[in-house]
Amino acid sequence: MSINYFIWNEIDEATKARIMRRSQANIDDVIKTVEPIIEDVRTRGDAALIDYAQKFDKADVKNIKATDEEFEAAEAALDDDLKAAIKHCIANVKKFHEEQMNRVEDPWMVEIEPGVFAGEQVNAIESVGLYVPRGKGAFPSALYMLAVPAKIAGVENIAVVSPPTPEGTTDDATLYTAKLCGVTDVYKCGGAQAIAALAYGTETVPKVRKVLGPGSPYVAAAKRVCSIIMDPGMPAGPSESIVLADETANPENTCWDILNEAEHGEDSAVLLVTHDKNLAEFVQQNLPQTIAQLPEPHKSICTKVMSDYGGIILTESLEQSIAVANEYAPEHLHLKTADAENVAKRLKHAGEILIGEHTPSSLGNYGIGVNHVLPTGGWAHTYSCTSVWDFLKRTSVSKCTAEGLNALKADVITLTDYENFPAHGDVLRKRK
Repeated sequence: MSINYFIWNEIDEATKARIMRRSQANIDDVIKTVEPIIEDVRTRGDAALIDYAQKFDKADVKNIKATDEEFEAAEAALDDDLKAAIKHCIANVKKFHEEQMNRVEDPWMVEIEPGVFAGEQVNAIESVGLYVPRGKGAFPSALYMLAVPAKIAGVENIAVVSPPTPEGTTDDATLYTAKLCGVTDVYKCGGAQAIAALAYGTETVPKVRKVLGPGSPYVAAAKRVCSIIMDPGMPAGPSESIVLADETANPENTCWDILNEAEHGEDSAVLLVTHDKNLAEFVQQNLPQTIAQLPEPHKSICTKVMSDYGGIILTESLEQSIAVANEYAPEHLHLKTADAENVAKRLKHAGEILIGEHTPSSLGNYGIGVNHVLPTGGWAHTYSCTSVWDFLKRTSVSKCTAEGLNALKADVITLTDYENFPAHGDVLRKRK
C-alpha cells in the first residue's frame, strides 16, 4: 500500500500547490451536464423530477412529497436504539444552536451624535431548502445539522429534498429525523434536479430563497448555475481533514483519526501534519494495518485516498505545522498537541477545530452539538461553520431628529456635490 509522505521543506512548489488544491471537481465541465437538467425542471416541473428519479435513482416515485402515512411508517420501522441515538444527538445540536441564538442581539440602536441614531434588526430568511444527500446510504445527521438551526432561527418555510430510495420513498431515518426537528415538507428528489426545483419551484416543490447542504459535484454545479436567482449557500465539496499532532499524540489513535474523514469517498483529502518524525514514521508503517481492519468498500476507499489526496506531511516545527494548516484551511482540524487550547488560538482558518485526544471527528460529526456542515476546498479562509446566522439576515435601521438632520446636512451636501448627485443634495437643500 502506498501512503504519501511529504517532507515539507523538500518538496517543490508544484507539489505543495497540488496538495492545497485537493480533489476539487471540475465544476465547469459538470455545469454543461446540469444546465439542460435545470432547464427541463424549470419547464416541466414535477414530470421532470419523476423522470429523473427513474433515470438517476432507479426509483418509481408516485408522490414527490412525503405523506403523513410515510412518516408514521418510517418511525415504526426504525430500531429503537437508532431512534434514541438520533434524539440524543439532536438534543445536543439544539442546545448548542440555541445558545448561538441567545447571543443574537435584539433590535438595537445607538446615538452616533446628538439626534443621529443607527442600529440593526435581525430577521429570519423566509424560506430555505435543505439538501440531504444519500449516496450508498442515508445521512439523517446531515438533516438535523441543517434543520435544527433553521428552526431555531425562525425560518417559516423549510423544504427538505433528498434522493428517493429504489422503492420510491424517502429513507426512514431521514423522515424520522425531520419529524423530530419539526419539519414536515420532505420531497423525493436529489441531484441537480432537486436544486433546480428549489430554485424555480414546481407544482409540488416550493421555490425558496436559499439552499444549504452538501452534495455531489452535480449538486454543486447546479447551485452555481441557479445562483442567479437564489442564494446557493456555503460551498461544501468532498470531505477533508488535517490531524495536527506532536509527540504527545497517541500513535494508534492517530491512525484511526486520519481515517475518520477518509472513508467518505475516494475524493476525500486527509493529512497528518506533524513535526514529530517518530509519529510520522509510526503512522506510515502502521496505517496499512489499520486500513486493513475496515470492511469493503471502505478499505479500498481509504487505500486510494492515502495514495491520492491524503498523506503525511513532516514539518520542521510546530510553527510550520500551524502555517501549513492555516494555508490549507481544512474542513475539519483535529488538534492533538501539548497546550492544545493555546495552540488552537493560532489556527485561524478551519471549518472546525476539535481539541485533544478525547475529541475525535466522529463526535463533532454527530453529537457534540457543533455543526458538521462546514466549508471545504480552502473556503474556510472566508466562510464560517454553519450556524443560526446562515438562516438570519441583518437590516440596518436609522433615525434622525431635526437636530441630527441639521448637524449632518452641510457635510452631506458637500459630498453629494462632489460626487455629482444633485437630487441627493437637493433633498437636503430644499427640505421643508
